Amino acid sequence: VQLQASGGGLVQAGESLRVSCVVSGRTFSSSVMGYFRQAPGKDREFVAAIEWSTGRTYYKESLKGRFTISRDNAKNTVYLQMNNLEPEDTAVYYCAADNAVSRHTIRFPREYRYWGQGTLVTVSS
Repeated sequence: VQLQASGGGLVQAGESLRVSCVVSGRTFSSSVMGYFRQAPGKDREFVAAIEWSTGRTYYKESLKGRFTISRDNAKNTVYLQMNNLEPEDTAVYYCAADNAVSRHTIRFPREYRYWGQGTLVTVSS
């Protein structure tokens, strides 16, 4: 399984950005796709996740309403739409995948075996 993330960049506070993650190779109908982020000097943290087959979504509580995760099955792509961005959202954003993630552990990076290379999102004030 290979994941290719793209779409990062430099934006001003209040603007929007969409990050994409294309999945190639072997895929699993029961897989979960997740987005995580890591700011300088901080641990990698959960942002959002989506169950590939059902479309059920999960979010970091504080990001609900600003961030939206979605998928396009035909394109094997998962999107993270980020609105009203804040300087605190500055981080490298990673997509991740696994087919053995449960709803109870979906927020833990260690549960995901496959990772994209990350894309940098910088929000200026």
